[in-house]
Amino acid sequence: MSNTAFSYQDLLQIVDLIKTSAQFNEFHLKVGDIELDIRRGESAARPAPALPTLPAALAPAASIPTPATPAAPPPPAAVAEPHRGAALAYPAGSVLVKSPMVGTYYRAPEPGAHPFVEVGARVTAQSIVGIVEVMKLMNSIPAGQAGVVTHLLVEDGEPVQYGQVLVVIEPGTA
Repeated sequence: MSNTAFSYQDLLQIVDLIKTSAQFNEFHLKVGDIELDIRRGESAARPAPALPTLPAALAPAASIPTPATPAAPPPPAAVAEPHRGAALAYPAGSVLVKSPMVGTYYRAPEPGAHPFVEVGARVTAQSIVGIVEVMKLMNSIPAGQAGVVTHLLVEDGEPVQYGQVLVVIEPGTA
């Protein structure tokens, strides 16, 4: 990866990904002149690491403040579900397939292809219900349980947040 292919937006996406992932306590990235270190669980007495110095070509017009300590993702019960301004109620026992990461959601394997699932489709636990792209990596999202798709809550190509409900499934046999 060359310095010209690594933008300030890329840096912010990496920081968001690391902040929302419980898998990382420490992360170090060096690409050319850009170096990024993120640590969790350290003493509050230590000053927070500053954002890396970016080459002039990548520096943003305005600085973006960062929290002193990366915030843990909210507990699943506290995640609000935006859906075009309407609050949704799901039948009791519904399975909510949530995004495991921040990224871009795709309903089909490639542009112009048929979507993985539609409302009314029967799925198995291993059925793929979509893809979340993060930094050009495609992450398949399995249904997790057999049943029938009752709601598709995210449009193709929309950005998604960690814990955001993507698909609702009524459990049953596939």
